[in-house]
Parts: sequence; structure tokens; C-alpha cells
Amino acid sequence: MNTLNVFISVGGTANDQQEAFVRNVEDRLKSENIIPNTVGRNKFTADSPLKAIMELMNECAGTVVIALERTYLESGKEKRGGQKEQELQQIKYATPWNQIEAAIAYSKGQPLLLILEEGVRSEGLLEKGYDWYVLWVKPASASLNTAEFNGVFADWKKKVEKFASNKNQVTAKKPDVAELSLYDLVKGLKPSHLWAILAGLATIISGAFALGAKFFVK
Repeated sequence: MNTLNVFISVGGTANDQQEAFVRNVEDRLKSENIIPNTVGRNKFTADSPLKAIMELMNECAGTVVIALERTYLESGKEKRGGQKEQELQQIKYATPWNQIEAAIAYSKGQPLLLILEEGVRSEGLLEKGYDWYVLWVKPASASLNTAEFNGVFADWKKKVEKFASNKNQVTAKKPDVAELSLYDLVKGLKPSHLWAILAGLATIISGAFALGAKFFVK
């Protein structure tokens, strides 16, 4: 069975429980012949983070977002000083990179699987109502063996396999321009493009004749 490469969006873990959970997710993926790839975790580069993410994601057929608590707010205010001011109590925020990487994956049409730690604030792309399912779980291995998780995971995996298959077909059909004959190149042009090229060639040729006539007139 062929392996599949997927991108994992996860911040640096804060404690042993979070690290163990991320490893559990990685192990679950590997058991399904899916290779997890994470910038700063098992993939390293000297390039800027965004460039590294884009390049690595291009090699993948799907993305898993693991949104764990990064920032804890005991109390605070939202829209402070306005008419819609709200009190905030015991709020957990995930790393903003989860939002960035989820947006990049969505722009590439990749199947998304979102796994959120219970209590993490659901906002932006980390909420239901889009083209993906959001799983709120306790960061423990048992959370990866529930009927809900298994069902959502199986559906996501099918979409990843389809994405990878379509990607391979497009790559296989993409011709090597260096090996194409002139006939093949012309045949692949749209009529409008062909006429534009012919018009350009006619202009170049007429210009060459005019220039030649200028220099050779006695």
C-alpha cells in the first residue's frame, strides 16, 4: 500500500500531556500508512516559516490541525470600552499558526481534519460550519479510539487518498516542454494565442525587412 504525506499543524507542546497526545496522533497516522510532516518537529529548514510551510504542504495530500492550549486567560474583556463589551473567564487560545496553516491548506483544496483540545476557543477556521468537521477532544490516547473519531478519520482519509490520486494524475499528464515538438507546442495553443503569436512574428519579420532595406539602400 502506498504511503500518503500529510501536513500537521501543531504548535510547540507545553507539557508532557500535550506531547504524548501529539505523538499518539502521529502514531495513529503512521498505522494507517500516513506520514506526518511538521515544520520544526520532523522537518527543518533555514527558510522563512511561511516559505517552509508552503513548500512542505505542496508535498502533502491533506492537513491535520491539532489545536492545543497555548495561552490561558484567567479573566479579561472582549471589545473593551464598547457597547458589546463582554467578560472573559478561563479562556484557552491555540497558537495562531493553526489558523494560518489551516487557511493555506484550504486555499490548496486539501482535506482538513481539525482536532481541538476541549476548552480551546472556537473561532476563525477553528469552528464548525465550513467544509470540514471539528473534533473537540481531551488530549489523551483514548480520544483517538471513539466511534466519532474513527468515523471522521476514515472519511477524511478517503478524501486524502482521492486528493493524492488526482494530484498524481495531473503530474503524470503534465508534459515536459523540452521534449515537445514544434507541432505539439502549436497544437496545444488556443486559437487566440496562436493568432497573437503569428501576428507578433509577422511584425518582427516586417520590421526585419524594413531594417534591412534601410541599410542596403544605395
